[in-house]
Amino acid sequence: MRGRPRDAGVDERVLREAALMLLAEGYGGLSCEAVAERAGVAKTTLYRRWPTKDHLAVAVVARLQDGDLISETGDIRRDLTDYMEQIAAGLNRMRLAGRTDDDPWYPGAAAELVGAAGRHRDIARLGREVYARRNALAVGLIERAMARGDLPAGLDPHTLLEQLAGALYYRVLITGDPVNRTYAEKLVASALAHI
Repeated sequence: MRGRPRDAGVDERVLREAALMLLAEGYGGLSCEAVAERAGVAKTTLYRRWPTKDHLAVAVVARLQDGDLISETGDIRRDLTDYMEQIAAGLNRMRLAGRTDDDPWYPGAAAELVGAAGRHRDIARLGREVYARRNALAVGLIERAMARGDLPAGLDPHTLLEQLAGALYYRVLITGDPVNRTYAEKLVASALAHI
């Protein structure tokens, strides 16, 4: 005998409240118990869906990223820059979540989310799936630019994407340097100049 079907409204309420709490209070301020209360659901209901704070935070970020779109104008330099700017905005959103100081180096929740993948194999797997979906869109963009002759035919689109996105993560997680439109433009220009 099967139980009741899962209520999508519960997921929506919980993830909405968790996003508000994560962005306002940071990773340290995120509390499953407080989210359950704010969403009007039992703690057991929340924990059945997201067994730890890590799981809940990663679900929030996956949902926030699902709203990002990849534009395709036919200008590969602009399109890659736009996409890198979106990644940078997401990283900055997590770096600044709940922050009250102006320490530009501190990686904040961005580092906690990366750490969550190291603490939980299922989160690591979920992260790979989320990024695989998003990266497939960007790889398609690069492949279409190759088909138009805007990029060399022998280019590995996955490697190009990794070079670009990896530099953003390095700056946020390691050096603390800013990631913004200006940096995205420099990054894309440098990568494309050397292929």
